[in-house]
Amino acid sequence: MNATLERLSPLWFTLGMFLVWEAACRLLKIDPFILPAPSQIAGAIAQYWRPLMRHSFVTLWTTVAGFALAVAFGVILGLIVGWSRTIYRGLYPVMIGFNSIPKVAVVPILVIWFGIGEVPAILTAFLISFFPVVVNVATGLATMEPELEDVLRALGARKMDIMLKVGIPRTQPYLFASLKVAITLAFVGAVVSETIAANAGLGFLMAQAGSNFQMPLVFAGLMMLAVEGIAMYAVFALVDKRMTRWAFRSSLSAAG
Repeated sequence: MNATLERLSPLWFTLGMFLVWEAACRLLKIDPFILPAPSQIAGAIAQYWRPLMRHSFVTLWTTVAGFALAVAFGVILGLIVGWSRTIYRGLYPVMIGFNSIPKVAVVPILVIWFGIGEVPAILTAFLISFFPVVVNVATGLATMEPELEDVLRALGARKMDIMLKVGIPRTQPYLFASLKVAITLAFVGAVVSETIAANAGLGFLMAQAGSNFQMPLVFAGLMMLAVEGIAMYAVFALVDKRMTRWAFRSSLSAAG
């Protein structure tokens, strides 16, 4: 019984939030231009479901493409950074400085280089989501116990053997944890780029709807974006649980 309630708790919390939202809009008579009620948003979804689905697919595609690039690049760079203490100390400040740059400031440069369209959205999703992957993979390697490394070296293992047989498997919990963060950031990057310079995608749709004062449609786009983000997060949370269950042995672990 408790397990069932725990499993359904997100649904009840979400329904409760929408009920409070609906009641507040009706009782306080909030103008739909300021905050549309959930019923009005649902009406916009029903009315504009075709463009919403089309633009949602574009956003999903650009986000996944940028995220895939971030994972490939982030894993490789994370292994390189975690491989050597010298490389770690040399590259880490550069990566922190690059990550501190607001990606919205980079979008105009990408538009000049690649033009208006999907490429700037893919690259923005990549730029905003690769940093957590790099940091987590590098941390997984850098935090390997020195005693374990000494024992393996005493048994004749080379540094490459330690990396392949111990280091990389050890980074799996860190990697899969970072993927759940990175995929949500990838959506942020794609939508920021679509809002500034694109001809398709949820960001483009919401910008157009906002300029036409269609606030229920703007919120409908936000809802579609939230659904996509939750769905992708759930996919990687499931993969994380399947692949790294061995790393969570405590009975107090939330991953259990």
